[in-house]
Amino acid sequence: MESAVPLKWTRKQAILVPASIVVVVVVAVLAALALTSTPTAERKPAPKPTVAAPPAHVRSPLLSPFTGEPVKSLGPVLAVKIDNIVYARPQTGLTDADIIYVLPVEGGLSRFLAIFSSHIPPVIGPVRSARQDDIELLRQFGRPAFAFSGAQPQLLPVVERARIVDLYVGRHPAGYFRSSSRIAPYNLYAHTRTLLREGRSATKAHSIGFTFGPAPSGGRRVASESVSYPAASFRFTWYQPKKDWLVWIDGARGETTEGRQLAPSTVVIQYTTVSTSPFKEEGLRPPYAQTVGHGYALVLRDGRGYVARWSRPNWNVGTTFTTVNGRPMNFARGQVWIVLVGKNPASVANESQ
Repeated sequence: MESAVPLKWTRKQAILVPASIVVVVVVAVLAALALTSTPTAERKPAPKPTVAAPPAHVRSPLLSPFTGEPVKSLGPVLAVKIDNIVYARPQTGLTDADIIYVLPVEGGLSRFLAIFSSHIPPVIGPVRSARQDDIELLRQFGRPAFAFSGAQPQLLPVVERARIVDLYVGRHPAGYFRSSSRIAPYNLYAHTRTLLREGRSATKAHSIGFTFGPAPSGGRRVASESVSYPAASFRFTWYQPKKDWLVWIDGARGETTEGRQLAPSTVVIQYTTVSTSPFKEEGLRPPYAQTVGHGYALVLRDGRGYVARWSRPNWNVGTTFTTVNGRPMNFARGQVWIVLVGKNPASVANESQ
């Protein structure tokens, strides 16, 4: 006969069994917490939010020291002496020049010394003869290639011994041609590709003192400004739509054979001492515009005129232009014209207030 379980034991079992279950559950929970919990010292840091990497350094564009405009590379400097008498107009290639110097010559006329580097057109002209003041101007460019048709007999060896790559037509005839559409001597043109091959040792473009950037404060509004030589005149008229100065020569549009009007971004009327050269032209001593020294200038940019000072201590350095307060006189980016003219510096400041 199966023995009966005492009632006292059954009650005790009924009490202990649920308690043991509770203990087991508590122990299991504590164990689970122990397994999933990590001491603060050992806890791995929460992953940081992903931050986009900063953009790679963007290289500033290479800028021409002559125009302040972007260029792919700094090219060789090619200087070309170009005629400006009425029979020589319209000229070819001038719109591609970085800098155009306007110089007085005999007879009260003018000629251009055009500096090319950023853009060199295939043909430039008409090419004419050198003068003594060209040598002084060219020294600041290092050893530029210089294309010219000749010079006064005593001056020619001086030019050829100057610090230039000599591209005189008498030594490099293959680099030139005569146009049948004009009369001599106003029909000599340069083949630039040929000349650059023969002048491959020319100095590359480098700073000659120009600065480019925002215009200084002050200045005066200028709609048009004129410059005159005894037998030649220039007028520069501000053209707001393209932000440049339209050139008028002897009262007519200063055009090129490409059908474009000459239109620099900056015009510098540089007042200097104009003496005479000992190298006579047709029995007369021609003008000699000095570019070493210091003086005043009127700088035209952005439809305004600014009185400035210029300084060039010696032949081997360029010309710096500053405001009357001594700050850099920034040019507008683009082609620069520098018109060399003799005048009393005191009157410049009076005219430009």
